[in-house]
Amino acid sequence: MPQPKSDAAYDGPPDYRVVGRHGMFPEVSHDEIARFNFLAHMNRHLSTQVMPGVRDAFEARVEPQFRKQEGRDFDNRHEVRKALLKDPMFQWWSALRRATMEQRQQAGRWVVLRQGEALNRRADALTAGDNRLSLDPDLETPRYLAAVDHHCMPGSYHTELVRGDVTGAANYDIGLFATTGGMLGRFNDGGGVAVAKWVKENLPAFKPKRILDIGCGLGHNVLPIAEAFPDAEIVAVDAGAPMLRYGLARAKSMGVENVTFVQGDVSKLADFEDESFDWIQSTMFLHETSYRAMQEIFRETQRLLKPGGVVLHVEQPQYAEGMPLFEQAMRDWDAFYNNEPFWTKMHEIDLDAFMAQAGFSQDALLHGGVAAVVDPAVFPEAAKDEKQEDYGRKAAWHVIGARKPNAEAA
Repeated sequence: MPQPKSDAAYDGPPDYRVVGRHGMFPEVSHDEIARFNFLAHMNRHLSTQVMPGVRDAFEARVEPQFRKQEGRDFDNRHEVRKALLKDPMFQWWSALRRATMEQRQQAGRWVVLRQGEALNRRADALTAGDNRLSLDPDLETPRYLAAVDHHCMPGSYHTELVRGDVTGAANYDIGLFATTGGMLGRFNDGGGVAVAKWVKENLPAFKPKRILDIGCGLGHNVLPIAEAFPDAEIVAVDAGAPMLRYGLARAKSMGVENVTFVQGDVSKLADFEDESFDWIQSTMFLHETSYRAMQEIFRETQRLLKPGGVVLHVEQPQYAEGMPLFEQAMRDWDAFYNNEPFWTKMHEIDLDAFMAQAGFSQDALLHGGVAAVVDPAVFPEAAKDEKQEDYGRKAAWHVIGARKPNAEAA
């Protein structure tokens, strides 16, 4: 039987054993590592081998049948999605993708719950008495967060099983590898590294002294920004106390000392003064809010931004006119089957118009694009799928933002 060449390029996900082990990282056994590796490979297989078959089925069966029955082409992505639902190829791919999400959550929960008490004690030891953790036990969890177990994560970002709980955050941290196939890097921070790199390249004279990160989660995207701007004071806000506890403990164990984690509703940041931040940032957060909350968030960023300051939001591309309806429908999968209900509405919104409504002028808007930056020595270039978009899963995002004019220029 022919044996594979030893020098053949490996095009699968990296091994889970290369994932970065910071001071809050849970212990993982041989079998737990094997589960994460299986799920990472399954996700890669679905995106590179099975998903192209969905497109083939759409072009060969779904689209011709619709034209025959309706006597016209599809009008919108919703018609495409409903037609795809009847096709066995889409059903197969969708069921497998949903199953991997549920299995990924279960695999992570097995890991963290068996050592939950130890993780909670470790986090408490790292954060107790530290004024860089500010929690509000009376905070009312926003409806868009309380109503949904986002991407099948039981309890979403905010649920506490016991006092001082960090297990939900630990589960989120250790399982991102399986969901992304390692495309976010050793510490799941490739997005934050990319944002810091984009700012330094595109705004070279920008020297922020105070930065606000909204919807920070466990802080994996804000830490690279803090490291890139070590003289800046970073305030990271999220509604989930477990994420913030874990985030500060994680940051301290990684030697990042200039981030304060604050619990709050990012659409209502009354505790912060007007024009008190040089840079306001969100990374893959807006799609987990709501239509009303996002407008409030944009208005708050305009209020909080200093003259000359910059606001940047990093998200998956909007459903622009040039995006094929099939691709739009496939991207919508997360809204219907991955507990991301605002995903579909958010990605059709005219973000420029929302920014204008918040008070940013059209000539002040910023646009760009970033892709996750990872260590090629650990994550070989061959493992990066440069061509397969994966309809919203690829670690490449758009940037929408604005620069607030200086009073002198206004």
